[in-house]
Amino acid sequence: MPREVADAYIEPDKTDIEDLIDIYSRIHGFTAASIYEAIDMLLEMLDKADLRFLSFTGNLVSTGLRGILAQLLDLKIFNVVITTCGAIDHDIAKGMGGRYLKGSFDMDDLELAKKEIHRLGNILIPKESYGLIIERFTHQLVDELTKAKKEWGPREILREAGKKLSGDRNSILGASYRNNIPIYVPGITDGAFGTALYTRSKITGLKIDLFKDMDELAELVFKSRVSGALILGGGISKHHTIWWNQFKEGLDYAIYITTAIEWDGSLSGARPREAISWGKLKERSRNTYIYGDATVIMPIIAMYIIKKIAR
Repeated sequence: MPREVADAYIEPDKTDIEDLIDIYSRIHGFTAASIYEAIDMLLEMLDKADLRFLSFTGNLVSTGLRGILAQLLDLKIFNVVITTCGAIDHDIAKGMGGRYLKGSFDMDDLELAKKEIHRLGNILIPKESYGLIIERFTHQLVDELTKAKKEWGPREILREAGKKLSGDRNSILGASYRNNIPIYVPGITDGAFGTALYTRSKITGLKIDLFKDMDELAELVFKSRVSGALILGGGISKHHTIWWNQFKEGLDYAIYITTAIEWDGSLSGARPREAISWGKLKERSRNTYIYGDATVIMPIIAMYIIKKIAR
């Protein structure tokens, strides 16, 4: 029987990370230098940036990294989130008791399909832990929302979802609600949560005002003095983050963590220097690029930052 995936949480008093990061600074070579630079940049960003984006892809929320991302929000290291509908799906499923199991990339997918188990990389998600859980949660949420009013912005809907999950320490939606941190999902219909919003709208008359989120993002960006972003992965969440910042002449700080390559011209693999050509990063911005798996890199960075600010 596969073991269950557990959400991680960092205890500052029980972990010693300073020596490791000091070793990275001395090693300097290759990825060690980028990790050290990213940590130094994040600390400076915490001190100087009033608008701090956390951007990530949905696949990461299927892993135990979910708990650390929620922890970073509870500590208010970031004050805006941009992510995908998949991230919302996994957060709700886990928050409502869905069991995510440890698997392997090499498992037999035909056998898994017969057993009604979805595979996401080396994470296994039993069917009963996903679709129906999200649908029930979302339909109930929509029924409650439409009693108050028919038209909602996506961020407003996600805040109300977070209210329901606020008792879960590891919930990203819950942490955003607890700390009044907005979550923006530009592809809100691209997942189980979005589909459930759509199907229930046929009964309740729910309307989603996408432009409301754009108005809010515009106000946040235009009012900011200094902005920075930690961007995990690529796709729509990465693009939406850097896209909006071009309207204030670009991000002042940018840290990319990705496994995507730049040689195919993809946005996911594009390095910070390319964003400078579009005005999405300032010419004199502090930026770095870490080529690696966020489930390996982020706990190292988060552990150091959390221990540093816990003093």
